[in-house]
Amino acid sequence: MIPKKVEGNGSGSRAPVRSDWERAEAKALYSLPFADLMFQAQSVHRANFDPNHIETASLLSIKTGGCPEDCGYCSQSAHYDTGLKATRLMDRADVIATAQCAKDAGASRFCMAAAWRSPKDRDLDRVCEMVSAVKALGMETCVTLGMLSPKQATQLAEAGLDFYNHNVDTSPEFYGKVISTRTLQDRIDTLEHVRKAGIKVCCGGILGMGEHVEDRLAMLVLLANLPSHPESVPINLWNEVKGVPVNETAERPDPIALVRLVATARIMMPKSVVRLSAGRQYMTDELQSLCFLAGANSLFIGDVLLTTKNPQRERDTSLLNRLGISSRLA
Repeated sequence: MIPKKVEGNGSGSRAPVRSDWERAEAKALYSLPFADLMFQAQSVHRANFDPNHIETASLLSIKTGGCPEDCGYCSQSAHYDTGLKATRLMDRADVIATAQCAKDAGASRFCMAAAWRSPKDRDLDRVCEMVSAVKALGMETCVTLGMLSPKQATQLAEAGLDFYNHNVDTSPEFYGKVISTRTLQDRIDTLEHVRKAGIKVCCGGILGMGEHVEDRLAMLVLLANLPSHPESVPINLWNEVKGVPVNETAERPDPIALVRLVATARIMMPKSVVRLSAGRQYMTDELQSLCFLAGANSLFIGDVLLTTKNPQRERDTSLLNRLGISSRLA
């Protein structure tokens, strides 16, 4: 199938926001000659974003480990011996102090993650206090807490939450090979609750768990065909974690394949921020630069993402400065 013509030539025209993508169409787009794919992606990107600006965010694990879910890639699952010690929910004052440090380092968004299947009401009350306090610092707020009920989503909205992160992780076909304790529909239901509460959606997936290119494209089709595109689409490379089942199937994506996927995501979801998330420590400066050219326009900063490594701030600053890309980090 030949992909439909995507508008946007860098001169101010806008690409259409569609929710009717077919898998064959996404595959045809992904398979275009590299120069043609990059030209389309950069044209769409320029029509919707400043191509020389990167959004920076900081991520903090406010409750680590002990999660009852069996996600086969995760260091925080209680099902596997990963060497990670479970902790209780952090104190509010410590979270706010960390957020202030992140703001001082250049982050404009502060994301808080708790390893839960779903939050208990008493814990959600405490998280809502954190959200309100971080918001008062002048930062955008994001949390990822597992599954939410409609009532819980509304409570977070009333606390001032800007974004809720809840990834679909992979394709519908591959999903059951890495997770059995939470269905894909459970995730989609939570996204619907969040959206109805007026909270923006952050939703993406993980590459390198043993899935095929077709699975990655099916994941993009799933995201692009939601009733509304996620405002943020994080693309994660699986971080190596000892003791988890994904170790047996994991294979890091070819760098050019990663750039192609970023470009395809940019074209399919023209107004979404596409974030290079976990796994950037495996990426060369040249690969990250190609991803920016393909339409990626957000990064997590800081030495650690939850429980895994992240490029040091000095490396990010050097790369963005050499590329002439502005951010609050620079």
